[in-house]
Amino acid sequence: MKIAVINEVSASIKNEDIVNALYQTTDAEVLNVGMKNPEQTPSLTYIHTSYMAAILLNTGSCDFVVGGCGTGQGFINGVLQFPGVVCGLIVEPLDAWLFSQINGGNCISLPLNKGYGWAADINLKYIFEKLFVDPAGAGYPRERAQSQAQSREILAGISKISHKEFTDILKASDPEILKAIAGSEDFMKVLADGGEKAKAVFELLEQSK
Repeated sequence: MKIAVINEVSASIKNEDIVNALYQTTDAEVLNVGMKNPEQTPSLTYIHTSYMAAILLNTGSCDFVVGGCGTGQGFINGVLQFPGVVCGLIVEPLDAWLFSQINGGNCISLPLNKGYGWAADINLKYIFEKLFVDPAGAGYPRERAQSQAQSREILAGISKISHKEFTDILKASDPEILKAIAGSEDFMKVLADGGEKAKAVFELLEQSK
């Protein structure tokens, strides 16, 4: 499993906490492709990281994204504008487990400034433990599993009919946003090492520089 960690600028100092918590609780390959400190350039807001998360998920370059922002609200609103993304706002471990079991999503948004106080790093560890402890989509309560699976399929279908093709979205996007994304070396390296879909997006982003 490949998990991408994509921090934006206001929460960049929490990047180390997130990565350490993932290493302690999973055996996944962690792709740390966002901002690692406030001085890093280009400076990425949740607008940029939303694009980055959607790109990695839609090209199959990762299996899951851990994102967020100061409150978690900006990132979740941003990333849900794109096709193929099922994201939950996760504040505590029970949120993580219920999101995994009921929604079976591929992305989470963390509040990384608001309420991020004493023992917040421990809370992150417990969140990831519960997020990945059981197979996603098993349902809760279990007797609701079939209905919840049907709802997930319906939402996936709505996502397909209500969005353009992903490359068309990128071509119609603000070139300055794409330029900033293309300036993120770690992110571009992941795309360059990906499959055909990833390489097509990589070339498109390279043209924006």
